[in-house]
Amino acid sequence: MARKMSINELEDQLLCPICLEVFKEPLMLQCGHSYCKACLGSLACGLDQQLLCPVCRQAVDCSTSPPNVSLACLIQVLQNIGPSDPSQESCPFHHNPLSLFCEQDQEVICGLCGIIGAHRQHKLVPVSAVYSRMKEELSGLITELQQHRRQLDEHISKLVNNKTRITNESDVFKWVIRKEFQELHHYIDEEKASFLESIERRAGHLITSIESQVTQTSDALHKLQEMESSLEKLNNESQLDFIRKYGSFPSRSEFPPQHPAEGTFSAISFKPGFHQDDIKMTVWKRLLRRVLPAPESLTLDPVTGHPLLELTKDNTVVQSRSLAQRRGSNHERFDSNNCILASKGFSWGKHYWEVIVGTKSHWRLGIIKGTASRKGKLNKSPEHGVWLIGLKEGKIYEAFNNPRTMLPLTARPQRIGVYLHYEKGELTFYNADSPDELVPIYTFQAEFQGKLYPILDLCWHERGTNTLPIVLPTPTMIQRARAPSPEPSQL
Repeated sequence: MARKMSINELEDQLLCPICLEVFKEPLMLQCGHSYCKACLGSLACGLDQQLLCPVCRQAVDCSTSPPNVSLACLIQVLQNIGPSDPSQESCPFHHNPLSLFCEQDQEVICGLCGIIGAHRQHKLVPVSAVYSRMKEELSGLITELQQHRRQLDEHISKLVNNKTRITNESDVFKWVIRKEFQELHHYIDEEKASFLESIERRAGHLITSIESQVTQTSDALHKLQEMESSLEKLNNESQLDFIRKYGSFPSRSEFPPQHPAEGTFSAISFKPGFHQDDIKMTVWKRLLRRVLPAPESLTLDPVTGHPLLELTKDNTVVQSRSLAQRRGSNHERFDSNNCILASKGFSWGKHYWEVIVGTKSHWRLGIIKGTASRKGKLNKSPEHGVWLIGLKEGKIYEAFNNPRTMLPLTARPQRIGVYLHYEKGELTFYNADSPDELVPIYTFQAEFQGKLYPILDLCWHERGTNTLPIVLPTPTMIQRARAPSPEPSQL
């Protein structure tokens, strides 16, 4: 490696000042500087004239310039060590090697083009230096393109993965929808079969009764026909035979009963036991009981309520008061937070109930573990067995998760639906203002254990604000078609 570097350094010292290539047939001027014979001839337009040395600007006589034999021998040694590239291009004007690069014209030129040609006074750089610089620039561009390509590949990969995930998730939802509708179809088919079976049973009883009556009437008709035939035969007898046989025939009282003549026949109407217009409503009510849990009939437990809370309307309406009520202290009562529990708890199954909060500006509601502490400040988080959503300042909705989650509600619901699926570990809150639909607000995911109780937190009020009550509506109020929920103060 050291020998190769020294040769390169030596080659740099053996470059013609005109063409910047290794000397070819070097001639030495009187001033001591050497040039290629062809370069010197091109510069002096002949070797018998005088010119100024391009290096030191001394006037010299070209006719007295002898060959630089030592330099030629040294160059020959270098050529034997590393032969030149036979494919190297030459200048089309001066036939010298293309060794310079004109930065201004972006052209490869020879040394004479830079001294006497059209590229005089231009910025000239050796081809090797330009080549190295351009190689570096190209390498950087390739690296940048490769990085950009990798970024695009990663983006495409993410898009493809996202597409695959969406396809898989949509397939799952399609499967769930098909399954749910299969169950609904199964329910409807069962209801249809029940209605049809009821119709067939009722109609069968009526038809059997009618067929029995037809059989009895047919028998009576047959007897009447036989008696009629006998009487007609008697009517054709001679006078003496007629008299002898007349007494043996049955009297009129022995005739079979003639129901139509006696007026005992009455048309029978088919009555299925329901009106045809009630079929959809009846099926809907039955499906509602099978698909969704019936609304819970909840009341509030006065034993658990803070002393400032007052219960009315059979413990379904709770309201904060300025003065505390006289109530005994017990481990079940909240003593710091303005809370109260429902009297009914849940440890399994599906349950749905509604809470009317009206236009109350500050409230919280949800569920709490029966074992959660009710003394001191309530730790409002699932980690402490409390799952709540709430409103504060009349405009900020939040779920008390860890961390708290802001709920971007555009409407202000006055009736909140709460759906607990204990085994599935889901607690979902709904906007239940509309009588036709439930709009999801937020869902907690948890592994429920032990008994869970619905909880209401009326929050504290200052100077008469936030004193509106919270109401637990009865199932009748929930199920019936209703107008927008009334204010709790009107209930």
